[in-house]
Amino acid sequence: MPATHRTPSTAGEGPMSYAIFQLARAHRARAAVMLREMDLHPGQELLLMQLLDRDGQTQSELLESVGLDHSTVSKSLRRMQDAGLLVREPAAHDRRVMVVHLTNKGRAMREPLTAMWRALEETSALNLSAQEAESFVRTAYVIADAINGRAVPQEESE
Repeated sequence: MPATHRTPSTAGEGPMSYAIFQLARAHRARAAVMLREMDLHPGQELLLMQLLDRDGQTQSELLESVGLDHSTVSKSLRRMQDAGLLVREPAAHDRRVMVVHLTNKGRAMREPLTAMWRALEETSALNLSAQEAESFVRTAYVIADAINGRAVPQEESE
């Protein structure tokens, strides 16, 4: 391991967790630069991607699908509406429920977002074989499931 990647002694009992932290921070920083080039703030791409897959979701559905807190989603949607990417309208069945629809400008973000994820993937996997990249993806989801409490503890699975 290069000297620039030394784990601080206080994180010595959690080298994998520290590596995940460093990876997430580097990945998020690179993605933020790419998003700024598209006049987006981090997190807005997740909302756009959900709406590109299924337009006309309620704010509650978006909140659940992206896993961000209510105030973050609300602020992001307001900024995105101000930027002309989407509109929010009261639902016909309940005026208190807000339904979010993409505008033409929002729908036009599909290809730039796809290109951004492709470029980020190419950068991230630059020094990995296809097998290593596939293994990493599987491992990352196993770790995420464990952290989110969805994994079966080792003792129970035996």
